[in-house]
Amino acid sequence: MHTSETPVRVWDLPTRLFHWSLVASFATAFITSDSEKWRDIHVIAGYCLAGLIAFRILWGFVGGGYSRFAEFLPTPTKVIGYLKSLLAGKPQHYVGHNPAGAVAIFLLLGAGIITAASGYATYNELGGHFMEEVHEVAADGMMTMVVIHLAGVLVSSWLHRENLVKAMITGWKTLRNENPAG
Repeated sequence: MHTSETPVRVWDLPTRLFHWSLVASFATAFITSDSEKWRDIHVIAGYCLAGLIAFRILWGFVGGGYSRFAEFLPTPTKVIGYLKSLLAGKPQHYVGHNPAGAVAIFLLLGAGIITAASGYATYNELGGHFMEEVHEVAADGMMTMVVIHLAGVLVSSWLHRENLVKAMITGWKTLRNENPAG
């Protein structure tokens, strides 16, 4: 068999900057969450997270290529088909987000919205202890989704023999087209 490799631009600069800025803001907010000393940093990181999510939602409609939500909308049929292909040991390959990754993105965005909104309410003393609990549960849920997302990136990188972390840094993936020798 002959394998040809084709570089493809997948992630545009705004999507990559959003991604890594969200990583930094969420990590900062999560790390500083239990410290009164670092409360201002926690709040600023939360505001950054909220602004980044607002940008990403807008970019999901007006951005280009694989950044658009319409490009990776995870229908139940697509998700089930993708998961079946994983279990069969022959995972379907997607240039952009696979359906499982798409579900993770929408869940992370939703959890981020709930976390930021409940954090804002808590900071402004709206909703009392209940809102604090909502904020904590949402942030912990988001961290759980982050861990699952990271595991998915590692597994997908291994299964498809591609470096997804590198692609999210550079914006490029290398597609491998296998053609019969002849």
